[in-house]
Amino acid sequence: MDSEVNFDYLKYLSDSTDKKEILNELMTAYGKDVWNYAYSITRKWDQADDITQEVFIKVYRNLYTFRSESSVKTWLLAITRNMTLDYRKSAFLRKVTLVDAFSAREEQAAASSAEREVLERMTLNEVWDLVLKLPVKYREVLILFAHHQLSMKEIANVLGVSEGTVKSRLFHARGKISRLKESLDHGTDRP
Repeated sequence: MDSEVNFDYLKYLSDSTDKKEILNELMTAYGKDVWNYAYSITRKWDQADDITQEVFIKVYRNLYTFRSESSVKTWLLAITRNMTLDYRKSAFLRKVTLVDAFSAREEQAAASSAEREVLERMTLNEVWDLVLKLPVKYREVLILFAHHQLSMKEIANVLGVSEGTVKSRLFHARGKISRLKESLDHGTDRP
C-alpha cells in the first residue's frame, strides 16, 4: 500500500472530527513503517508490537497537537523513536530482558515451531542481518534513509541531531556495512 497518503486535513482538526477514523487511516498507511522502525531498533518482534501499539495510542491521545512542521510520517517515526528509547529505559524491559536471557536457553533446547522457523528465515536476509549488526545510531539513520526514504532534514528532526551529524552517521554506517560484508566474504564476523 502506498503510505504517502495526503494527511493535510490534520491541520484543520476540530473536536467534532472522528479521531477513530483518522487513527485507522494512519495505522493503515503507516503501521508497517512504525513497526519496522521499532523492530530495527529493538530487534525483537514482541517489543516492536508493544511499541507500535503504544505509538498509536499516543497518536490517538495527541492527534490535535500535530502542527504540520513535518510530514505525518516523520512525526510518527519521531514518536516511534522516542517510545522505543523510553521502552528500553523502563524497568519492565530490564526485567523482560533478564527473563528472556533465561528462557532463551530453554527455547534453544525445545524444537522451534513452524511459524517461528518461517519468521527466522524471513529475517535472515543477508543485508538486513548486516544492518541489524550495526550500532543503533548507525542502524537507525540507514533505515530512515534507505527504507523510509526520509530526507536528511527529516532524519535530523526525527533523531534530534544536526543534518551534518546525519550525513556523518550515514557515511560511517555505509562504511561499516561494507566492512561487515567483506569480513563475511573472508570468513570472519568483525566490522
